[in-house]
Parts: sequence; C-alpha cells; structure tokens
Amino acid sequence: MAAPGGPDGDDGPLPDAAPVRLVRVARGSQPTHAALTGFQQWAWRTFRETVLRHPPDPSLDEALAKAHMRLRGDEYLAQVYATTLLAGLGLAVAGIAIFAVLALSGLALFGAIFDVLIPVAATPLVFLMMQGAPGRVAKARGRRIDARISSAMSFVSAMASADVNVDQIFRELARQKIYGDVAEEAAWITRDTELLGVDILTALKDGATRTPSKRWQEFLQGVVTTATSGGQLKPYFLLKTEQFEQEHKLEMLRRVETMGLFAETFVTVVVAFPLFLVIIIAIFAIIGSGGSFMIEILFLIVGVMIPVSQVGFIIPMQSLASEA
Repeated sequence: MAAPGGPDGDDGPLPDAAPVRLVRVARGSQPTHAALTGFQQWAWRTFRETVLRHPPDPSLDEALAKAHMRLRGDEYLAQVYATTLLAGLGLAVAGIAIFAVLALSGLALFGAIFDVLIPVAATPLVFLMMQGAPGRVAKARGRRIDARISSAMSFVSAMASADVNVDQIFRELARQKIYGDVAEEAAWITRDTELLGVDILTALKDGATRTPSKRWQEFLQGVVTTATSGGQLKPYFLLKTEQFEQEHKLEMLRRVETMGLFAETFVTVVVAFPLFLVIIIAIFAIIGSGGSFMIEILFLIVGVMIPVSQVGFIIPMQSLASEA
C-alpha cells in the first residue's frame, strides 16, 4: 500500500513518509472503541471539571487495566462521584422516611439519630467500595487465571512441540474460550501484535505488566527472557507446564484439606452443638421455672443462630468449591 500523494498532486509516495502498516481484522468487522453508557456519559459531563482538577492516582489506571474494565481512570472516578452522589441522596431519603415512621411512633429522637447516621455513615462506605472495585475485580481475575493456567500450559506446550511460532501460539490460545481469563489475556497480546502493530516480545512485556496473576506474569517474563537470551522456547514451555501441574496438584490438595476441615467444623458447630443446646433448653423449660423465657431462647436459636451459622459456612465453602 502506497502512502498518500504529495501536496503538488502527484500520486508518488512522499520521500520521508513512514511506511503504512496493514491492520488485520476479521472479515466484515471494523475496529471499535468502548462506548460509555448513558450514566457514565452523564457522570463525565457532571464531574469532568472536578476530576480534571484532582486527577486520580495512577494505581487506579493500573487496576482498571488489570481488571479489563475499559475505562480511563478519570472516567471511572467521575462514575464513582456520580454513584456516591445518587447513593447519598437515596440514603438521605431513606433516613427521612425512617425518621417519619419513628416520629409517628413517639420515637422522634431515635428517628433523628437514624436520619443523620444513615447518610453520614453509609455514603463514605459507598465511595470506598466503588473506588476499590477495580482492585477487587482484578484480584478475582487473577485467581481465575491461576485456576486455569495449568490446563492452558498443556495447550501451549502441545503447540510448541509442533514448532508453532510464539505469536501463533498466543493467537490460537486466545481462540480457546474454554481457558477463560487465560484466553482473554492471550487475546490482548494478540490484539497488540495484530491490531496495534507491536512486536511479540513487546506485547508479551506489556501483557506481563497489566496481568493481575503473578504466575502468568512470571510465565510471560520467562518467555521474553528465554527468547532474548537465545534459548529454546520448547523446553521452557514443557518445564513450565510440569511446574504448573505440580503447583495445581498441591493447590487442589490444600483446598480439599481446607474443605474437609470446614466440613468437620460444620458438623460440630452447626449440627451437634445446636442440637444438644435445644435438647438442654427444652428440658429446662419443662422441669424448671422461667419456661416462657426458655421458649424464647429456643426460638432464637432455631430461627436466628442456626440459619446464620449455616450461611457463615456455606459462603466460604462455595467459594472454595468454585475455585476448584
């Protein structure tokens, strides 16, 4: 493809013009940008000047990149301000409603306390949660990458054994959606090489910088180091595959032991202890005084203590099972 013609109208390429690079995209598709939602556009228009006067910390941009949230740091900070404003207004309305209900019940003092405490205490909490959301999303992505990296390395080593080039390996890995976030990381590397025209080593360095997974980062840095030092990538891929398989087995063993400990604790704390407690309190209610008080305690144990303790065990158990 020739460069545009000069100012005098000739069709020849300019002497000092940079060579034009062909961008390869899928047939029928066009490069697009991540469009803001209506709420994000309103937040940017409303808080743009505030954000530009107080730019966000560079760590916010890093967290957004690791979380693959397609927003700039200033755009996300404007969204945080807008969400906090709306949450504060909603909490203020809720506080007024609670004050009105308590005032009609003769508890105006408690209503005034709730009216002040709800927006004052909850609004900063909303701001802190929104500001830390990219970091939490990035950590969750890092855990999902670590969970899939062992199987993904088996695919990479198989491709390397067939003498496939590195850029083609990551291109094919990006197409294997079964590997989840690992395939997404590989897709971003392929995007840098095919769409942005970056060489594969630079794309791997950038991928190692923006990934939230330490294992994936070490793997990419090892690929760059091995390639630049003149080493063979095939033995390196096979070595990393074996290493990640061993680490995955140890991690699964640790998780199974933790789940077994949770199961034993669940039987003791949630099943056996409440059962004995219910039997003892029921006996005291029958043969002793204060039967109505004992019945209330019994209802409290059955209606509050047992469900809360069960939920307290179910949530971490489900988290461990989902990471398996």
